[in-house]
Amino acid sequence: MTMTDDYDAVSVEELVEYCRTQAGLLSGHVETIGAEMDELLDEIDEDIAEIRTRVAEHSSGTEGPTTSSTTTGPNDPRSDLAEFEDLEAELEEKQAIAEAKRARMTAFQDLAVAYIEVAEELESTVDDGRTALDRVLHFERDHDAPAYFDDRQTVLDAATESDRPSSG
Repeated sequence: MTMTDDYDAVSVEELVEYCRTQAGLLSGHVETIGAEMDELLDEIDEDIAEIRTRVAEHSSGTEGPTTSSTTTGPNDPRSDLAEFEDLEAELEEKQAIAEAKRARMTAFQDLAVAYIEVAEELESTVDDGRTALDRVLHFERDHDAPAYFDDRQTVLDAATESDRPSSG
């Protein structure tokens, strides 16, 4: 028995609703990622402000007569340089994370739009459940849709599962 035998009773309307639900879930993920990214961008802004403040303090502290280059006190240039390098590395790491989140958001948005397009196509051009199911299966396979749903089984997952011989 295959997946399509099991799902002969699935209607076009059910698959249209499924596609719209998947798009909605993806949009929810986009909102969550967006909120996380907003927090991260706020942190980046704070880090940049801190770096600017320290550079300004350092610049204003070096104007006028300079002390010996062997100074190892609190204004040690080597200490300041190491601190700035650490701040820069931390900032670059946060920026890389923000870029990864932005790419992830775009991927989720693109898949959500594609699910809506499939739903509209099914609704307007498909009359039987088997054809609709085949289109959804191909769509999810072509877009690697299961990778976007950690906590939810896609139609493709269900088809793959039911096509495996049962051990028992």
